[in-house]
Amino acid sequence: MAEKYYKNMTYQFFSIIIPSYNRSAEIVELLSSIEKLNFPIEQFEVIVSDDGSTDDTAHVVKLFQKDVSYVIKYLIQQNKGPGPARNNAMEKAKGDFFIFVDSDVSVPAHWLKEIARKLDKEKADAYGGPDSYRNDFSPFLKAVNYSMTSFLTTGGLRGRKGKKLAKFYPRSFNMGISRNLYKKIGGFINLRHGQDIEFSSRIIKSGAKIIFIEKAFVYHIRRTNFRRFFRQVFNWGVARINLYKIDRHMLEPLHFLPAIFTILIIITSLLAAFSVIFKNLFLAGIIILSLLIIYSVMDALRMYRSLKPAMIVPVVIFEQIIGYGLGFIYNFIRRIICNKEEKVGFKKHYYK
Repeated sequence: MAEKYYKNMTYQFFSIIIPSYNRSAEIVELLSSIEKLNFPIEQFEVIVSDDGSTDDTAHVVKLFQKDVSYVIKYLIQQNKGPGPARNNAMEKAKGDFFIFVDSDVSVPAHWLKEIARKLDKEKADAYGGPDSYRNDFSPFLKAVNYSMTSFLTTGGLRGRKGKKLAKFYPRSFNMGISRNLYKKIGGFINLRHGQDIEFSSRIIKSGAKIIFIEKAFVYHIRRTNFRRFFRQVFNWGVARINLYKIDRHMLEPLHFLPAIFTILIIITSLLAAFSVIFKNLFLAGIIILSLLIIYSVMDALRMYRSLKPAMIVPVVIFEQIIGYGLGFIYNFIRRIICNKEEKVGFKKHYYK
């Protein structure tokens, strides 16, 4: 009965597309999790689109091609960025529906089944899904997960169906579109960071039916230390201004909040010693921050039932907001005030 249902789905064959650049260790975890999917192997393929890696990615993928039961295709190109890598995969893909995941995720067994079921039920052209954590994540990764998904932080700006602060844009760590929609809107642009938001913006403008699939979550590893995480969120702040220069609708008023918070922290800290007004503002800010810290620690304790990630959460939240805010301010001055060309942010040592 289940086999008959799968053959009569709206989309009968899925291409899971994974862009990768020097992330062989992550590829191992992701491909291993795909092997455990509760979904017919004859109805999906996996395409690893290598963006010019210099590590052992090719060797790792070849080993998996021999050992797993599903089809894995391996493509390689000169280093051009994740957008062109995804485009290269879509050109070679067999599927009538393309699913994008980043190399730093793994998937639960029900993930693809839930995507297929919801797409079939809703007759949707595209989807976006959430990210989550595994119980074996380190305390730091759990703290990052909390910060990235919490309604208190820029996680509230990422947009999602239902409870949201900003427009919902499917993100490349867990999203997909039909082949027909791809033919209509084209592929990803050559933007190093934020190219998935621009892609989603075109999906929305096309009038396509987009759904958010709550149960089709992925486990998102993200950056594994404070330095890497700062570089990541700084680049996101930079990317938001680059997106604005492409289309003004991709910059909403709430995207200014981390930058405003960062500026207020700097100004009140510098002037508190010279002005009673700024001293009072600084003290008021400290009280508000203290209350938010207490709330975030208690909420993280409730979520993880562990003290270690809860104690790291306030530091990660502060780093996320300040990092994003600094990147936003830097590129706002550079591109909007000084009218200079596009800037990437951290690139050379982005993963170190």
